[in-house]
Amino acid sequence: MRTAHPGIEVDKWHHAIHRDVLDTVRHQQVALPVLDSNRVSLRDQIRNEEIRRRTRVTDIAQRVAKLKWQWAGHIARRTDGRWGLKVLEWRPRTGKRSVGRPQTRWTDDIRRVAGSRWRQAAQDRALWNSLQKTYVQQWTSIG
Repeated sequence: MRTAHPGIEVDKWHHAIHRDVLDTVRHQQVALPVLDSNRVSLRDQIRNEEIRRRTRVTDIAQRVAKLKWQWAGHIARRTDGRWGLKVLEWRPRTGKRSVGRPQTRWTDDIRRVAGSRWRQAAQDRALWNSLQKTYVQQWTSIG
């Protein structure tokens, strides 16, 4: 008899883990029955926005853009001297310049919306939150 955990046989342990994973997956699939009940297929040519509206699923690109904007504001407002802001502003010096256009940095698209003084803009939460919608719209249209 093989044991994975003291006192539990491997087959029983494997079955319990498998059952838990399947239960988790079943509970995550909330939006899929809505599409199945409406019988939507690719031939219907329904736009992604309409499917997201019907299923109440948020666009992942918008969610990522919103989280990036919020995290940038959080990092800019921190005053404890940790590395977050230093890493965002760091420019490597390798001794040789690369050929062509410089690579886009993480903060470049934040600067397009909030300006070159984006760290000062982030200090004002009301201003920063009002710029968030503009950033998300611009970021998802580019992406």
